[in-house]
Amino acid sequence: MKKLLLIRHADAVAYADGGDFYRPLSETGKKAAAKTAAFLPTQHLIPQLIICSPAVRTVSTAQIITQSLNLPVAKTIDKIYDADDKTLLSIVNEINNEFNFIALIGHNPGISYLSCNLSSEVREVPPGTAIVLNFDTEDWACVSNGLGYIVYYFAP
Repeated sequence: MKKLLLIRHADAVAYADGGDFYRPLSETGKKAAAKTAAFLPTQHLIPQLIICSPAVRTVSTAQIITQSLNLPVAKTIDKIYDADDKTLLSIVNEINNEFNFIALIGHNPGISYLSCNLSSEVREVPPGTAIVLNFDTEDWACVSNGLGYIVYYFAP
């Protein structure tokens, strides 16, 4: 079984010098990311690998989670920034099968659409939300639309 934790980055400030990519987390966002990080171990949800967008707000969200869970630094993948659900799914499909539980931290609308398409369930995905989907497969390449089911949903 493969397990995918989708996290939408926590709340960010509205503007930053340099544009959207450089927006840091707001104080509210930092608190929400900490709440999400605190929730995960209560449900034994400790991913083996975290991948994220290189945008400042996603890297900051990932740092709060990895530090809280004593995990290695998240791996950034450029394609996650501004990715649609198809691009995000292609990234998931390329994950090495040595990992059974991964986390992907990204942006909306891609994260929302991916969750909806994989599970066939529509859920609100406000900033900081964590959604865990299970897949009855041993191969990330087999993960596709409609084959997942949501087992945890947490919105701080």
